[in-house]
Amino acid sequence: MRKIKVGIVGYGLSGATFHAPLLSVLDEFEIVKVVSSKQDVVKKDLGDVEVVSSLDEVLEDVSIELVVITTPSGLHFEMAKQSLYSGKHVILEKPMVVETKEAEELIQIAKEKNLLLSVYHNRRWDNDFLTIKKLINDGTLGEINTYHAHFDRFRPVVRDRWREKQGPGSGMLFDLGSHLIDQALHLFGLPQFVQADVFAQRENGETDDYFHVVLGYEKLRVILHSGSIVPNNGPRFQIHGSKGSFIKYGIDGQEVALKEGKKPIDDSWGADEPQLYGKLVTVEGEKEHHEIIPTRNGSYVTYYKEIAESILEGKEATVTAHEGLSVIRLIEAALKSSVEKRAIYLE
Repeated sequence: MRKIKVGIVGYGLSGATFHAPLLSVLDEFEIVKVVSSKQDVVKKDLGDVEVVSSLDEVLEDVSIELVVITTPSGLHFEMAKQSLYSGKHVILEKPMVVETKEAEELIQIAKEKNLLLSVYHNRRWDNDFLTIKKLINDGTLGEINTYHAHFDRFRPVVRDRWREKQGPGSGMLFDLGSHLIDQALHLFGLPQFVQADVFAQRENGETDDYFHVVLGYEKLRVILHSGSIVPNNGPRFQIHGSKGSFIKYGIDGQEVALKEGKKPIDDSWGADEPQLYGKLVTVEGEKEHHEIIPTRNGSYVTYYKEIAESILEGKEATVTAHEGLSVIRLIEAALKSSVEKRAIYLE
């Protein structure tokens, strides 16, 4: 098997936790260069990998086919543009970019160069979301009328990191919001309108740390919510349809496992705790049926398995650049809605 040689740009939380461990367990890939100032950390994690100081050193390596960009969001556009013009396939950590016009330009370049351009929306492979997706696709809940998704945290003190400082692509809506928006679009497509409340709720907050976004479809309302001062979380998902409801607590454990240095090397990866399995209530006539639904295993590694198929076999990217663009488009609409205090209808 021909290995796809990879250059990773950035080795902070994203590069070290969400990309390198997955790439390192797949036979289809070989990490050959990492752009980072943390040489000791990279060597400890990845062994005999060359650590370089600039993107140019990755792009000048003719053996590298795929560039994975995990730098702060405001740097994505220029780095991706430079990489595509150098003939490299590109994966961008979410959010794709910070403006729709940037996404549109990258899409055009990738098309002209016949290169893969994908966005790492890994939470499509969360165990809870995979379970919900199956219930919806199987028709178990009937016609969906209300979809609630929460991504709450208890981080009441503002931290000294780029995501919590003013700057392009910072803030909770670009960070956690891009996950929730992508999941909703994956299930339901583009809405008719967006209505949102986005602001800094914490003391000394420099950028948004709270959002409440409503996506409006004909008879469906999608509610996406995140707060940073939530000591005790409620349900992560509540989905209601004409035949029943599904309520799910807890959060997929893959991120925690990856942070602990674990890797997806056996069938137990991505399993949920049985006490966190979701509750399904279906209605038939006047009878209610209650059932505990075992959670499907999560699998972030599936993203990269499918990326390998895209590069080696020419299949469409598992998360397309157009899907990444749609997320940015909705974030822009949500920010505009919050400022103007009105619903923003999509063209």
